[in-house]
Amino acid sequence: MQLKNASILVIDDDTDVLTAVRLLLKTEVKEVLTEKNPEHIRSILARQSFDVIMLDMNFTSSINTGNEGLFWLRKIKELKSDAAVIMITAYGDIDLAIRSLKEGASDFVVKPWHNEKLIAIIKEALLKKDKGKQKGGGSSAEQGITSTGLLGQSEPMKEIFYKISKIAPTDANILILGENGTGKDLIARAIHQESLRAEKPYVKVDVGALTDSLFESELFGHKKGAFTDAREDREGRFEFANGGTLFLDEIGNIALQQQARLLSVLQNRQVVRLGDNQPRPVDIRLICATNMPLQELANETRFRKDLVYRINTVEIIVPPLRRRGNDILLLANHFSSVYCNKYLKPGIQFGGSAIEKLLQYHYPGNVRELQYTIERAVIMADNDILQAKDIIFSPIETTKPADDEPREMNLSSIEKNTILKVIEKHGGNISKAAKELGLTRTALYRRLSKYDI
Repeated sequence: MQLKNASILVIDDDTDVLTAVRLLLKTEVKEVLTEKNPEHIRSILARQSFDVIMLDMNFTSSINTGNEGLFWLRKIKELKSDAAVIMITAYGDIDLAIRSLKEGASDFVVKPWHNEKLIAIIKEALLKKDKGKQKGGGSSAEQGITSTGLLGQSEPMKEIFYKISKIAPTDANILILGENGTGKDLIARAIHQESLRAEKPYVKVDVGALTDSLFESELFGHKKGAFTDAREDREGRFEFANGGTLFLDEIGNIALQQQARLLSVLQNRQVVRLGDNQPRPVDIRLICATNMPLQELANETRFRKDLVYRINTVEIIVPPLRRRGNDILLLANHFSSVYCNKYLKPGIQFGGSAIEKLLQYHYPGNVRELQYTIERAVIMADNDILQAKDIIFSPIETTKPADDEPREMNLSSIEKNTILKVIEKHGGNISKAAKELGLTRTALYRRLSKYDI
């Protein structure tokens, strides 16, 4: 259904919100009806049907739990309304948002909102509703597929989808954390596609792969003659991305000197090309990613803490595949369909033994490893049902993930390792280390002697 043919009901006890939505939508849709009192929902829906209902989560000024909205959401569903329900909330509570999704809401919008984003959310709700009718009721969200191509039905992925919907319309700098192969680049692209900069450039740079000599030239550009091979003036990636999004992958691998240069550009929002003196203003939305844990990234011997704060307005932690439950099968079926089409094979299904093998494996290579495993199985398949013997994981990925490795539980080893870490933390200062450990200097020296440290 097109937006201009839609009828929309807005229920909120804030008259300013009702006025703002009515003024925004009156020229965009067929009809907008506003209502302050949710008690009138039953009588309104008895008289008229709507394509979209925008429903506030809080109707009692002294109580901001969101439970009021969930109560009325259930009532709307009980009344068999087929309207897409968009929840309105004044705060970004992930757990509550996910709960309302489970209760049947189509999407959320947080007050205050960007008008363009609100219209985009309504359009998306109408699109989901139309697709649901075509498929007999299953929406794209229920299928675990977002409009940006990310797949997932697990709770960790639902949290990521929710975060993307809230942070994408802003210009906040985003830091994406996760193991190799988890899809951090897909998250970054999804944020760009859902942002107000979606029609502008999206530029990805693997900064971890840039040498010291290439770093400044690639990111900030260079002037003709700045170095031997600089035969002409050249824009850097910051200028390429002007107006759009710049994605710096593997940010944790850059040297301290490069970090200082990057911090200066981010603070001043202008670049100076190599060999030039003229500053050039840049307007970019910055997204960074790393496979390095945040605690390690905050170690100032490796990474500047002021740069961490600069790039990390909001962080998104992408879960490893082994923690995503049945998303493994969702992804396996997706990749099977992709590669059956690519290699002109008939549709392939997974037998019981294949499913069991897929679910029990620990995936050190994450989604990327699953993708290549399914591609190999599709190519080598002799029939249209895959069994366990057809699922062959790459010998390249043989390392057990660090968080799944058996840990040393010997008390002496734990004590020794703790002492070493505290002494290292204090640069070898025994007095400070002893104080943090709750020991006297003499007691600490005895332990050092005991463990031959």
